[in-house]
Amino acid sequence: MIDFKPLLLATSLALSAVSAQAQEFRLGLITPPPHIWTQAANDFAKELNEKSAGEHSVSVFPAQQLGNEAQMVQQLQTGALDMAFLTLAEMSNRVPDFGALYAPYLVDDIDQAAALLRSETATSLLDQLPGGVGVVGIGYGMAGMRQVLSRDAVTGPADLAGKKLRITPFEPIRDFYTAVGAAPTPLPLPGVYDALANGQVDAIDMDFDSILILKFYERANNLMISNHMMFPMVGVVSGRVWRGLSDEDRALIQTTMKAHLDSVIDRFQAQEKDQEQQLRQLDITISEAGRDEFTDVIANWEAIWSEKASSLQDLRKAAAQVKGS
Repeated sequence: MIDFKPLLLATSLALSAVSAQAQEFRLGLITPPPHIWTQAANDFAKELNEKSAGEHSVSVFPAQQLGNEAQMVQQLQTGALDMAFLTLAEMSNRVPDFGALYAPYLVDDIDQAAALLRSETATSLLDQLPGGVGVVGIGYGMAGMRQVLSRDAVTGPADLAGKKLRITPFEPIRDFYTAVGAAPTPLPLPGVYDALANGQVDAIDMDFDSILILKFYERANNLMISNHMMFPMVGVVSGRVWRGLSDEDRALIQTTMKAHLDSVIDRFQAQEKDQEQQLRQLDITISEAGRDEFTDVIANWEAIWSEKASSLQDLRKAAAQVKGS
């Protein structure tokens, strides 16, 4: 008579090992479902599930369902949240060197922004995240170059004096608009459309993509194309969660997420010029402003951040190399 007990025990142990390795991850971000970042997060979730033969799943929570970025960072630190796609805003609040990536006119256009984010100088900043924030930085994504959309006509920084201007809540962009003379007003992205409609804000700092897909131009029909700042994003994994993963799972998550973060950069590069043309065809008033109009603002910003971010000069050098290549 065959004794099935050893076989059943071996099978049970094998199943237990598989279930112990299987993970159900949660990924949070602030952007709404139509946004490129959210699309990339969903694509990452699908591919990770496929590559792990169904062992790993990722539930994506867009549009601040898990809280704002500061709250999500706290959840990442405790391990209550596994992953996130975050603006570098909250990172720069905790690790000032990241604020240097928001230096006004650090780059001139979207292509230079993409090249800089892929440079060794920029990627080396990710090494500060485990110790400074308690997360592991997988790589950068980005949004488009920053512009100003306003209810009233704006042709340069002087026209923004005293205006309530919506910003993402972090110091580098706050310091920029304070130097402009505006009144920086932090506001979650989902509330921007109504805030423009009811006059809660006079203008917004935004990229072409969000202006178009979220139809902000319906509530503010004056666009100043300034390209004054790049807007990086970072994909991160909770440090607590990372420590509990096998080397194999770390490699799988890292390569898969990095590929989709790279795709975000590629998509913004590919669409920037087309989206500018789409906006130029709308019934809105467009003006242009450049580095020369912001000379004093740049100097004021640099005076503050050269003391805060030791990486600023290295990034300026890297950006110069990108421009010259």
